[in-house]
Order: sequence, then C-alpha cells, then structure tokens
Amino acid sequence: MRLTRSFVDAPLVVGQTLSLPEDVANHLVRVMRLREGEGCVLFNGDGHDYSATLVEASKRDARVSVDAAQALDNESALPITLLQGIARGEKMDLILQKATELGVQAIIPVNAERTEVKLDAARAEKRLAHWRSVVVSACGQSGRARVPAVAAPQSLQDAAQSVPAAALKLTLDPQGEHRLSTLPAAPAGVVIAIGPEGGWSPRDRLALQQAGFQGLQLGPRILRTETAGLAAIAALQARLGDLG
Repeated sequence: MRLTRSFVDAPLVVGQTLSLPEDVANHLVRVMRLREGEGCVLFNGDGHDYSATLVEASKRDARVSVDAAQALDNESALPITLLQGIARGEKMDLILQKATELGVQAIIPVNAERTEVKLDAARAEKRLAHWRSVVVSACGQSGRARVPAVAAPQSLQDAAQSVPAAALKLTLDPQGEHRLSTLPAAPAGVVIAIGPEGGWSPRDRLALQQAGFQGLQLGPRILRTETAGLAAIAALQARLGDLG
C-alpha cells in the first residue's frame, strides 16, 4: 500500500511531534480519512521522505510524530532549467506539473514580446504562489523529494542573461544547428527556452542568440507551447539524462 505523501514547509526531525499545516491536515484527515495510529509520509524538499504517524486528529488540530527519514536518490543527473514563456491558466499549470514529473531542476517563467498573459505586481505574486503549489503537488505525486525552484516572472532578456554561462543553452528551431544526435555532453546542465502561445518574435530570438542559445531541431512539426517544453525535456532526458 502506497502511503500519501504530503509537503510540509518546515524542518522535519526524527523523534519530533508537530502540528500539521491546515491544508495538509484537511487532506489527510478529511479527504484521505486517516485515523490516529495510521501512517503517512512527509517531505519538505531536503531530499528525504519522512515516515510519520498520526497521533492526534481533532477538529482543531492534527499532529504527527516523525518516525524515520529516508534519503531519496531519484533526481536526474542532468540539471534542466525550463525557461518558459508564460502561458494561459491551465496550460501553464500543465507545463509546470509535467515538467516537474519529468525531472526539471528549475523553471523560469518569462514575459516575451508575444506573451498574451499580462500580470501586474499583485497578480504576478498570486500566480507565482499558485505555480509553486502546482510544483509541490507534482512532487508529492511523482515521488520527488526535492522541489524545483520556480522563479518570479521576468523579462526574457533578463532571464536569458541570468542562466549559468557554462550550461548548454537551447531553444527549439526547425532550422536549428543541433539535432538530438549531435548534442554535446552537458556537465553544467541544460537550459531549454520555450516560447509563449504566440511563439518567439524576431527580437526574442535575437535576445536568445545574443545570450548564447543555440537552435535544436525536434522534428518537422510545429508544437504548441504546452507540448514543446515537455517533449524537449523528455527528449533531453532520454539523450543526456536518466530516461535512456
């Protein structure tokens, strides 16, 4: 029987007893119908799963004892950063969820020239909190014990210039200089840049080129933004990472 994994944004120490956050308590006690004496698994992003036992389940509080810690070794040896043009609502959620399942290390949402979603400061803050919750949920489902970083939305130019200089920097391009078979080893990781629903504009492509991004051919068909990044990540993991 697979135990429910729940994220707790707090240090976890074997032998401690702690109150669960309200959302976690509601899920375990009211949704999963967990009872006192039954077990669950907690994680906080430090690379471990923590076996825990529910010791109190009342209307006001749910408390667990942390029984044991297990280090997990299921992170990809290929660090992948997804530089993703912001997409609308459920499309962006899908991208974040599936990219997390496929093993990305970090996600940078970017505003490009053709981005259709315009976020002011307040909306950007709320959207970022939502995106991070999507990623945490995907970690819980997929068994990851390290949570990919989700950066605050930023301009394409700033994002492109901020990624590690030694990384292999790629963007999908039907006329790109690389195919999967010609990609070099990437000991410093890969950054894959995916355009928004409207695609990269010529000015966007120039900014990527000036930041050292190279074109990657990934078949003869045009992929939607919610397909392109996921296909590229899966292909990169198969070619250079842990799906081979």
